[in-house]
Amino acid sequence: MASNKKYWKSVEELNENSSIVDKLRNNEFVEEIPTEEFLGDKNTLSSSSTTRRDFLKYVGFSTAAASLAACEGPLKKSIPYVLQPEEIIPGVADYYATTIADGFDFTNILIKSREGRPIKVVNNNEEGALTGANARVHASVLSLYDSLRLKQPKIEGKAASWSEVDSKIKASLEEAKAAGSKIVVLTNTMASPSTNKLMSELNAAYPTLQHVVYDAVSSDAALDAFQQAYGERALADYDFGKADVIVSVGADFLGDWQGGGYDAAYAKGRVPKNGKMSKHIQFEANMSLAGANADKRVPMTVADQKLALVKLYSLVTGSTVSVAATAADAEVVKAAQQLKAAGSAGVLVSGIDDVNAQLLVFAINQALGSAAFNPAQPKYVRGGNNKEVAQLVKDMNAGSVHTLIMSGVNPAYTLADAAAFLEGLKKVKLSATYTLREDETAAATTIAASTTHYLESWGDVQMKKGHYSVTQPTIRPLFNSKQIQEGMLSWLGKTESYYDYLRAVGTGIATGTTWNKLVHNGFYTFEATGNSTASADFSTAASQLAAAKKGAGFELVLYTKTGMGDGQQSNNPWLQEFPDPLTRVSWDNYATVSRADAEELGLENWFVANGGMNGRYISIKLGDKVLENVPVVVQPGQAKGTIGLALGYGRKAGMKEEMQVGVNAYTLYKGFNNTQDVTIEKTAGEHEFACIQLQKTLMGRGDILKDTDLKTFNDQGADVWNVKPHVSLDHQSVKASTVDIWQSFDRTIGHHFNLSIDLNSCTGCGACVIACHAENNVPVVGKTEVRKSRDMHWLRIDRYYSSEDTFQGDVETKMAASGLMGSIETFKGLENPADNPQVAFQPVMCQHCNHAPCETVCPVAATSHGRQGQNQMAYNRCVGTRYCANNCPYKVRRFNWFLYAQNAEFDYNMNDDLGRMVLNPDVNVRSRGVMEKCSMCIQMTQATILKAKSEGRLVKANEFEVACSAACSSGSMVFGDVNDKESEVAKLAQDDRMYHLLEHIGTQPNVFYHVKVRNS
Repeated sequence: MASNKKYWKSVEELNENSSIVDKLRNNEFVEEIPTEEFLGDKNTLSSSSTTRRDFLKYVGFSTAAASLAACEGPLKKSIPYVLQPEEIIPGVADYYATTIADGFDFTNILIKSREGRPIKVVNNNEEGALTGANARVHASVLSLYDSLRLKQPKIEGKAASWSEVDSKIKASLEEAKAAGSKIVVLTNTMASPSTNKLMSELNAAYPTLQHVVYDAVSSDAALDAFQQAYGERALADYDFGKADVIVSVGADFLGDWQGGGYDAAYAKGRVPKNGKMSKHIQFEANMSLAGANADKRVPMTVADQKLALVKLYSLVTGSTVSVAATAADAEVVKAAQQLKAAGSAGVLVSGIDDVNAQLLVFAINQALGSAAFNPAQPKYVRGGNNKEVAQLVKDMNAGSVHTLIMSGVNPAYTLADAAAFLEGLKKVKLSATYTLREDETAAATTIAASTTHYLESWGDVQMKKGHYSVTQPTIRPLFNSKQIQEGMLSWLGKTESYYDYLRAVGTGIATGTTWNKLVHNGFYTFEATGNSTASADFSTAASQLAAAKKGAGFELVLYTKTGMGDGQQSNNPWLQEFPDPLTRVSWDNYATVSRADAEELGLENWFVANGGMNGRYISIKLGDKVLENVPVVVQPGQAKGTIGLALGYGRKAGMKEEMQVGVNAYTLYKGFNNTQDVTIEKTAGEHEFACIQLQKTLMGRGDILKDTDLKTFNDQGADVWNVKPHVSLDHQSVKASTVDIWQSFDRTIGHHFNLSIDLNSCTGCGACVIACHAENNVPVVGKTEVRKSRDMHWLRIDRYYSSEDTFQGDVETKMAASGLMGSIETFKGLENPADNPQVAFQPVMCQHCNHAPCETVCPVAATSHGRQGQNQMAYNRCVGTRYCANNCPYKVRRFNWFLYAQNAEFDYNMNDDLGRMVLNPDVNVRSRGVMEKCSMCIQMTQATILKAKSEGRLVKANEFEVACSAACSSGSMVFGDVNDKESEVAKLAQDDRMYHLLEHIGTQPNVFYHVKVRNS
């Protein structure tokens, strides 16, 4: 029984009106701290023997006390559950399996939810899952809390009820049916069996209805080729883990090519095992992620890529096709020879937007008998039909479309001839769009129907043959919104819910499991195979492709950036601030040009006093269309005569002002072809870029990023290709790791965490960067602050180019320098990347040094070392001297120059109540003046320990995870307890390829890397 006794601290408390009691209750210190008396008197201060450290303690204490008083938050009363759901335990995260299928990204995922709020995307690692969430998928949880989402349906710009919307659409459908007029439902690729069934029923009820599938970024040529060769409109699937030789002609298969998701299998063959690793050869125009990871990269125009593909076809299949020579014929012949030698262990892919090119891909892989090529279980993640979309626009302008219903598309923005679409829209009697926000299309339609985010939706998707996935809601709809499937049921006069309809379809497909288990796992696999033998006229395709010729001007090669994709999440601040893996530029798209073309046109990039990068503008002309003021980035590796430009930028409608950046490259996406012949012209002005890495090369510093070739790796000992640094001790050269001026405690007791990063399998995709953002409440600071080198990313992925043809060449050049002037000139030269450099990616976060330089200089002990290996930050002790940042050799600490949360100056997700719903309650939101950095996700490691403790067991080997390692689908990042000898990280720590970053300075990091090996 609870006690009702009240205890009094003093007699004064009996007096309700006592000012003394009030003062004691509200103030820890009744009297002012006499810092002014000491610090304000010059004589007292000069005669004191106070040390510098004590001085900073006084200043820090008074500043902290004042800050606490000034920044004390208002009292907020929480509302308890009336009836607490059984599945929710306050403070404990729940995970729900679901599937993202937004028309561009498709993958099985888990959603981390806290007290009913989805806050993070996690890879679904169940066997059979089609997983591998990219940066956009990880960021999609923030798009759920977009404050500019359409919050209710509207008819002609005015708020309306759903009954009004459904009745208006139903009436229009009936009117069109009676008149025999055309009805069109225009959607993105849904690949949804239940939606397809609904569409069939709708078509039966309204015979004039046509379903048109429109992908903003088209894969139409590949789809047409597959249909022609295999009799089904789909995409061939690939398993790069089964390939010893990979040849890509213009396909960024580590990016968004054919839906992406290939990096995990690719990485398996890229780590040297038993003296072997896969060989990757890339022919391309733009520098891509796939090209950056290739062993051999050959820059060439798209016209030359077509000729190279014909030559590869002839050499591999033995056919004789007359084809013009290219400047890279020698490399093409070598690639063909290696493919033939590999046989079934070889594979070829291509991203050329041409049906004939895609047919030759099938012919080559069939001739090889490629084990990595899998046409029998094709992918359905792209389904757009360009011809039908073009015909729709013609029909609209001809006035023959009565009713147009759209979902998941924004043609007023993404169509090259958006003006024709908008003109035709005026002639449509009723137009409706199911949309997340009031975008360019929604503003022009009769009805703007607020639809649900995928995390609020039920659904299903067949991403590939033999694989069925379910999307389940992880939160109730935040607004008055509905899915288009609910509307379709209403138009059909059905009273059942979409959930019931979906369940009936799902249980009919997944016959080997229960509905509850299907929803729990998120997917179901079953036996289903198709045609594995191609049947097409390959020789005619080769002859037609051999006639390809380059235009007179420049080749414009359109692509999608790793962070932005097709642009549907362009109002997401995490993605806008996400640095491009190659250019390291955020908050922009830009034209990439080669150095040779830049010099010829007078284009350049340069650095300014505040640390930012500036550049010139060009205009791009395609026929009668001109895209003005396109900023230029001089890109190493860009093929001469080509320029690259990313799609997905330049949006205005339904966007915060800060996110309205870049130019709309879709206006140049003529005929849905990603290659266009254009003319360019330099224009006036200079553009300010937000580039987070201005240092492009290593300048021969091989101790930062260690690199070798496979032959040296196999033939020589680790002392040759993984040289351990030495220092002088008592005039003797000894290993740097053996010299120690610290007194260390015993680290073999309890847990001791290490993070392993394999440079061979890191593709630079950046999924770990966004996962870190989500897990640790990392703030977005905006373009202006990024230009001042004030980005807040806890994890960065440094990208380095070689100055010579290879990184080994850089080291040799550096070592050959002699004399002061010779060394100066050599290092100046090494600052410039090669025209076609080798590329390497290196993730860098706080190294959690056991002998941390930051800890020794903090005057208030705000940063200290934990017994489990983490370098910890006590935010409430930090007074912002920034000594730790100055003393950090890895430059991984971030300082809060401003208050980034609830501050109108930084109007991103943390400035509104809805956006702050994504915040992780286990991690503090930092305030102005506080230093922060990677914590090695201490909240995750402690949660794992507590879970094991509550279950009465030891933590399992490899059970520990941090945000970056959990997000890394390539397996490059491995986290764990190095004291557990069964853990993978403990084994990796003993590998010959293991090294520490800047090992010679003696910091003894708990993060280690593995030497990058390239197949020669």
